[in-house]
Formats: sequence, C-alpha cells, structure tokens
Amino acid sequence: MGFRCGIVGLPNVGKSTLFNALTRTAAAQAANFPFCTIEPNVGEVSVPDERIGKLASIAASKEIIPARFTFVDIAGLVRGASKGEGLGNQFLANIREVDAIAHVLRCFEDDDITHVEGRIDPVADAETIDTELMIADLESVERRVQNLQRKLKGGDREAQQQARLLEAAKAALEAGRPARSVEIAEEDAKAWRGLQLLTAKPVLYVCNVAEAEAATGNDWTRKIAALAEAEGAGCVTISAAIEEEIAQLDPEEREAFLEELGLSEAGLDRLIRAGYDLLGLVTYFTCGPKETRAWTIQRGWTAPKAAGVIHGDFEKGFIRAETVAYEDYVRLGGEQKAREAGKLRAEGKGYVVADGDVMHFLFSR
Repeated sequence: MGFRCGIVGLPNVGKSTLFNALTRTAAAQAANFPFCTIEPNVGEVSVPDERIGKLASIAASKEIIPARFTFVDIAGLVRGASKGEGLGNQFLANIREVDAIAHVLRCFEDDDITHVEGRIDPVADAETIDTELMIADLESVERRVQNLQRKLKGGDREAQQQARLLEAAKAALEAGRPARSVEIAEEDAKAWRGLQLLTAKPVLYVCNVAEAEAATGNDWTRKIAALAEAEGAGCVTISAAIEEEIAQLDPEEREAFLEELGLSEAGLDRLIRAGYDLLGLVTYFTCGPKETRAWTIQRGWTAPKAAGVIHGDFEKGFIRAETVAYEDYVRLGGEQKAREAGKLRAEGKGYVVADGDVMHFLFSR
C-alpha cells in the first residue's frame, strides 16, 4: 500500500534540495527563486531498517525488498495562498492528495538566499502556512455545511454525522486551531478522513539548518521543537546541504563523512523514519530463499488485513498466519528452528500484527 508525505514550505527554505537528496536524484529543480517547483515531483524512497538485512542473511534470500515511502515535493506557498496568491490553488489541491505533511522550515542564515518575507523566523513561517491552510479549510467547511442542508432536513444519517464533524472542525478553526486538534471518536474516524481537511493531516516539522549546526541545532530549532511538542507534531533537525552531499557518496565514504561531522546517521534516515512513525505505520516481514520483503501496514491492523497488502485473495481467503517475532527469528536462526523451539505461532483472524513479525499466510482460493 502507498503512503504519501508532502514536502511543503515557503519558497527558498530548502524543500527541493531536501527532495533531491531524499530521492537521490535531481528530479526537482533547486533554484534561488520562488515557485521553482511547479508540478509536484514524486519520489519513492526505501525505509531504513537494519532488520531486513539480518533476516535475509538467515533466510539466505536472493533478493531484499525494503518498505517504500513516497515523498511529494509541492510548490512553495506564500501568504494569501488560500485566496489563490502565487500558486496557492495548485498548492492546496496537491496537499489534499497526501497523507501527511513534512513542513520544511528555514533555520539558517544565508545572505545569498532570499527569504520571501525578508526575514528569518521559522515559527512565523509555520504560522503562515498553518493560517493559510486553516483559512482554506474554514471556507471548505462552511460550503459543505451549507450543501448538507437539504439532506439534513430529510433526516439522512450520513449527512448528520458529516454535519456534526464539520461543526466540530469549524469551532476549532474559528478558534485558530487546526482541525487535527479535534478529538475524534473511533466510530467517526472514517467519515473524518473523508472530509479531507488540510489541517487534519499529521505534521512533521523539518528544521533545515546550516552544516555547522546539523548535530547540535540552534535557537530556532529549539523553538520549533517546543512548538511541535505543544501540538503533538513530529520534529526533525536536518541540513539539506549536507544530505545533498551525502547522497552523492558511496556507503563507506558516507560513513566517514558523517563521523567527521559528528553525526551518527544521515538526517534523511531520521526523516524517513519520522514520516513513517507520524502515520502510525509498522512493518512485518516475509522471508524465504527467493526474497525477504518488508510490508507496510497501519498499526493495529489484524492479520487478514495485513495479508491483503500482499494480495486481496490473501485477505478474502485467510485461514491463519504462521508468525515468529523478529527477535525469536534472529536469536534462534530462522523459521524451522523457531518452530522446533515452540516460538512459531498459529494466529487467527483477530491477531493484531506486531512490528517486526515474520509471517507466512495460509489462505483458501
């Protein structure tokens, strides 16, 4: 299944540089002028996970297929986007199509790179984008409430649920809070997602810093970290310039370069994992001589639904899942030894898949 994280931000904050490094390509044109990214560039990246290599080694797999995560580089937004300023309408349309937002904030000084509003203030930048999205959401909510009136008079239950959720969103937006601040009951979750509110999407703040501050951050990043904590959002500090350099190096050179900078791992690995975590995703594995593969699912999914990610027939005809915890698989040295040790379990339809489970599904056609 595909999960898409949109990279957004004001012009010239390093979005496209970051995207280039993420996808190891020059697919996005990084240039020092607003709107250099017009059509959203899309790139798939591997989710870094050291477990898959260990599993493949034990299973003597010929191929390793990691989990994938999609990033979308979306055109820079400016104040007034909710009214169509700049490329506002296109920006808003593109952002509706992603599952989460990685909001890149400029946390560095550089006189050679202009700021669209003539100052460096990442907190204000975050507020600018949030405000534009909230304005767009509020206008959308008001239109939808009006359009539901006829169905409400007819007693339509689905319309009543939508109206109730829209009113909750409206109250939050009018109070200056994003829709993601609204607490939603489990039975309303599907209908809430169906509203496709821009500010209901989970947010990851990406603090783009100068090379010298990649390991330590700075006063701006600490302010953004406090903002993220208050909102329940994610936060990652990264130097897009460093990541672009790292992207051009082979693995051995990369490791030495990171060590020289005082970094234990590439910022992009942390960013990808943070995006993965932001959406509440977990990984299970299938292992065999042909391949070891990582599969992405939503946390809390049951075994049949997880099986459906491989093929719809697996979910429809699900009988049981033979499951070994990752730690047991590695400690004991594979499926057969886990079976002999009593660590291979037969799980039924109600089993909630755990992160790292190594699974084999039995199904009827």
